[in-house]
Amino acid sequence: MIKVTVWNENFHEKNDPRVTEIYPGGIHNFIADFLRCDDVEVRVATLDDEECGLTDEVLADTDVLVYWSHVKHKLVPDEIVERVQKYILGGMGFIPLHSAHYSKIFRRMMGTSSTLKWREGARERIWTIMPNHPIAEGVDETFVLEAEEMYGEPFDIANPDDIIFMG
Repeated sequence: MIKVTVWNENFHEKNDPRVTEIYPGGIHNFIADFLRCDDVEVRVATLDDEECGLTDEVLADTDVLVYWSHVKHKLVPDEIVERVQKYILGGMGFIPLHSAHYSKIFRRMMGTSSTLKWREGARERIWTIMPNHPIAEGVDETFVLEAEEMYGEPFDIANPDDIIFMG
């Protein structure tokens, strides 16, 4: 059994009617429902929960942390970031989603400012580089997304003061 914790700021769902309409139970529950199956046990946690829902007890019982964030990165207390980092370094999986590249925990783990290029409406070609992998079953060798939000690397480290180093 894989134990997954899905974390979300849970901000836009409460403050943007368009997002509330799409994700009435929050994007964390949408992601959790997608992941639930016989081999995956899923719990959810949000910024609104005590200790952001990322207590020692929760993290000790988590194999993979799926971390969705967008604009409330600074509201996650540093002690929570340190706690999450301890569990990641101890072997817990970490999947940052959406704008989590700006989250404190991602920046700490990467050792960069995580500033990158961004654009909307760009045409993007996707290549399946491991077509024999089970997750790629039924996926074409290449396909195009006509209007996609794109992020570009490498991360900008021009301002060393923006970098949060791994303690």
